[in-house]
Amino acid sequence: MSFCNNSIPQPLTFVLAGIPGLESFHGWFSVPFFLVFVITVLGNVTILCIIQVEKSLHEPMFLLLAMLSVVDLSLVSVTVPRILSIFWMNAKEISFNACLTQMFFIPSFYVMESGILLAMAFDRFVAIWHPLRYTTILANNVLVKMALAVLARAVAVLTPAPILAKRLESFQTHIIAYSYCAYMAVVQIACGDISDHIVYSLMVIAASVGFDLFFISLSYGLILRAVFRIPSWEARGKALSTCGSHLCVIALFYSPVVFSVLAQILGYRMAPHLQIVIDNLYFLAPPMINPLIYGARTKQMRAWVLRILHCHGD
Repeated sequence: MSFCNNSIPQPLTFVLAGIPGLESFHGWFSVPFFLVFVITVLGNVTILCIIQVEKSLHEPMFLLLAMLSVVDLSLVSVTVPRILSIFWMNAKEISFNACLTQMFFIPSFYVMESGILLAMAFDRFVAIWHPLRYTTILANNVLVKMALAVLARAVAVLTPAPILAKRLESFQTHIIAYSYCAYMAVVQIACGDISDHIVYSLMVIAASVGFDLFFISLSYGLILRAVFRIPSWEARGKALSTCGSHLCVIALFYSPVVFSVLAQILGYRMAPHLQIVIDNLYFLAPPMINPLIYGARTKQMRAWVLRILHCHGD
């Protein structure tokens, strides 16, 4: 329940607080945010260009990586510029409709990324269990269907968010203590019964991150089962090394979510500014580090990056 003695009607504009309590440090915060944006764009564009140019990379694993890079670029494009405008120009006002748009697109891209990581886990499962039928099982038409399924799920689970938020009629304040329009941040300043909104939010987490984590864990359980049946230790190491980059990306992507959920379950209440910084890590750290991981751990990618750097050096 969230009742108010003095409520205001649905405002035409909200005010995004940025990082409450640390307003005087917004200028300093803008530096890492800007660097994250630049590194993310350069890294993911480089990955996409290499995959497009190098014919040997036109295989399922790298095509899924290209999808991941597209989603990463989209995610930082809808978050970082708006956050930087708050830090640099104090442009905190956002219209109600623009807030609803952010509320849909930001978590949608996050859910899409989670879905692609699940698809990549399935790719590694097929590569280990059915290596001779790998390209047949994961043909291009199958990859297209997987991409459409990832997109459809994101649209299906996130479309209700702006619709439900639009129905909120009165609010405690028009100030959102966040750096972007998060669904629950808006719901928590609303007046009236918000239990339905909390249930919906939990359902979104269960149907996206919870679902994906379960099947990723299942995939890697079966992968480990297959790997440890291989008699040769050298062959085991080679099989596991093909999963190394993906495991690093999974750990990076899901760690902030798991940490946040465990903190709430254990009753640990973080300071508001710390919670917002961690929430920003959900969206900003993986898109920046994903291309660095794949660029460093994938032989073909590493060769192309070194070739590009060598050309620039000459």
